[in-house]
Amino acid sequence: MGKLFGTDGVRGVANTELTGRLAYELGRAGAYVLTKETYHTPRILVGMDTRISGDMLESALTAGICSVGAHAVLAGIVPTPAVAYLVRKYRLDAGIVISASHNPVEYNGIKFFNNEGYKLRDELEDMIESIVLSDRDDLPRPTGEFIGTKSIAEEALDDYIDFLTASSSVRFNGIKVAIDCANGASYKAAPIALLNLGAELCIVHNEPDGNNINLNCGSTHIESLQKLVRENGADIGFAFDGDADRCLAVDENGELIDGDKILAICGLYLKEKGRLAGDTVVGTVMSNMGLSVMGNKNGINIEQANVGDRYVIEKMLEGGYSLGGEQSGHIIFHDYNTTGDGIITAIQMLKVLKYRGCKASELAKIMDVYPQVLVNAKVKNENKYSYMENAEIKTAVVELEKKFEGEGRVLIRPSGTEPLVRVMIEGKDIDQMQKDAEKLALIIEQNLQ
Repeated sequence: MGKLFGTDGVRGVANTELTGRLAYELGRAGAYVLTKETYHTPRILVGMDTRISGDMLESALTAGICSVGAHAVLAGIVPTPAVAYLVRKYRLDAGIVISASHNPVEYNGIKFFNNEGYKLRDELEDMIESIVLSDRDDLPRPTGEFIGTKSIAEEALDDYIDFLTASSSVRFNGIKVAIDCANGASYKAAPIALLNLGAELCIVHNEPDGNNINLNCGSTHIESLQKLVRENGADIGFAFDGDADRCLAVDENGELIDGDKILAICGLYLKEKGRLAGDTVVGTVMSNMGLSVMGNKNGINIEQANVGDRYVIEKMLEGGYSLGGEQSGHIIFHDYNTTGDGIITAIQMLKVLKYRGCKASELAKIMDVYPQVLVNAKVKNENKYSYMENAEIKTAVVELEKKFEGEGRVLIRPSGTEPLVRVMIEGKDIDQMQKDAEKLALIIEQNLQ
């Protein structure tokens, strides 16, 4: 078995790669690592998205937690950011989410939060991983009255909705909002919170059946939301992913407002309000060059983190910054939550729209998007981190970097959650960029299959 943790927890095809046994071992090791310094019975919150494998994995994970004497608090179907918030609200020792986020239904995943609602640092994930992979048998195995138990957090979803509603003193009466819930974990929380704040809603893909999560819908299939906005004359639209830690928007014409533009729109608003800490926005190495250009024009510093919202929050914490995120729609408003929160993102965007008193398309003009192409090379999962160890690939990458030096950039990176190496080129001639990206992706595939 290779490396377990990617950029967002452990993921794989449920019941073949992410088995019940692995979930049990992760629950056992995670509970031990995250709570071994406590001097009381540790309590760990467990939430999940709507996919059919959630029940199986929740049972196995709970068994692992209880086997080391910890108490599992089951929140049921809630967004990932709800777990990050509720761990703090309930003063629990850790949180675990069973979700594969934007991936298809056959996948699932397990990701951990500490007692402050933050995703784990690399060293803690490494500790959990080493325990699981070494099949250690020296972890606690309490008996009798010291075996762990479970309880149901009946108010979890309602408490999260109350938090969302309280995040805005501004009401959205008169704004028609379209939302795509991806048949995922936002299907109750997003509509209720936005209705509580006075928005007029049109909703699609909020009827999960266990198998339709992310199926031609949500933030990875934005065309469904674009159609909804156009057909209903909505002022703005928001699409969430399966666990609702991502949000992408579209304007009244159905044109995409991606994560970089959301950062630009909200960053400038917060700066004007004196609430943008350090006058800084944290993006990633994948952020479009247009974000940096916007920042330079408006006195906003743009920092770059590695891809993955936990790396964004790490850089935000290092600098004491309040806003950061990714092009994909993971946006962190640190004044409100400790991780990407799609519904909070939608609420903050609506606050800006209300404040500006203009159309969403006018908001989006704040940032020019530089041409960018992204091509995925499909490789063996165990090979994706070693692409620069191959001489042919290394030579091709170096030659391509020289070609675009001074008028663009080339970024090669392995996916943290899928068996892919991503080739991204940013520049002026999109047709040539597409040809070059496809050529390099083919070389990577041929050498790493």
